[in-house]
Amino acid sequence: MPSISRPLRKLGFLTIGLFDETDPRRGHESTLEIIELGERLGFDSAWVRHRHLQYGISSPVAVLAAASQRTRRIELGTAVIPLGWENPLRLAEDLATVDLLSGGRLNPGVSVGPPMHYDQVKEALYPDTADTEDFSYERVRRLLDFVRGEPATGFRGVEGFEVFSDRVQPHSPGLGRRLWYGGGSLGSAQWAGEHGMNFLTSSVVKAEGPDESADFAEIQLSHIRTFRAHHPDGDDARVSQGLVVIPTDSATPEQRARYEEYAARRTPRTTSPQGPARLMFAPDLVGSSAEIAERLHAHAAFREVDEVAFALPFTFEHEDYVQILTDMATRLGPALGRQPTA
Repeated sequence: MPSISRPLRKLGFLTIGLFDETDPRRGHESTLEIIELGERLGFDSAWVRHRHLQYGISSPVAVLAAASQRTRRIELGTAVIPLGWENPLRLAEDLATVDLLSGGRLNPGVSVGPPMHYDQVKEALYPDTADTEDFSYERVRRLLDFVRGEPATGFRGVEGFEVFSDRVQPHSPGLGRRLWYGGGSLGSAQWAGEHGMNFLTSSVVKAEGPDESADFAEIQLSHIRTFRAHHPDGDDARVSQGLVVIPTDSATPEQRARYEEYAARRTPRTTSPQGPARLMFAPDLVGSSAEIAERLHAHAAFREVDEVAFALPFTFEHEDYVQILTDMATRLGPALGRQPTA
């Protein structure tokens, strides 16, 4: 392990974009306003999380299309789009379109696996093919090929007055280098590296060994090193970490109390692997920017990344996010060695 952490090069944040069922536009507007604020504060990236049949962003590509027209510099990402809900060819068209509209700022993050609660949704999602759908890495490989410009069909040419291409249109040449895989296991880290993707690692990992005292940071570190060991770029391969981080420097006493209560409710799940999948959750980091920076510099996985997309807590108010993001940009970022963005 390096004696010191890598200086933080890219500071980003992630939001789930919650909304009230009776007023969904207000929630989406709040998300867009938060992304605009992130750009004004100098964040390098803003990411949105995907939620289906819930009161959160169900169409992140559409939301980021809107964000692309209200911002000029900040990179826009998805963390992550679960491909079990998507047709890779159609998604490739949408991603390329938004990337071009944004001026090459899109960073699509994806994952694989069956959709959540698949038995309950499969008839609505895949009424004719539910039992034959392939939710493996092959779904990601197809998306990669389409985005990178590989042929999607054996036909191209002119038919009547119409001209047809054999690859997805529009094609955005740089997008293929900005595709991310959101993974929490050694297998996903290796696959992403072998296929030249970037790697998103979050506040959830799989404890794949029998050790009940498994340490989250050490597990995450093993994923980062496995990914880079199998990536053509080696140690220069891009990894972004997405822990839940809540700086309180400018928070009111009421906000601090609420943030600490939120983290305390979630702490019990961080003490041991959870459920049949043996998921390990990282503790939420709440405190002053100096305190959080100290904890991050001691975090084995954080020490080997130079990009972050800190996750905003769910269920907070818009004003809370303004305070948290402002402290992240003006206090925590510098404490982590990041140079302000011009």
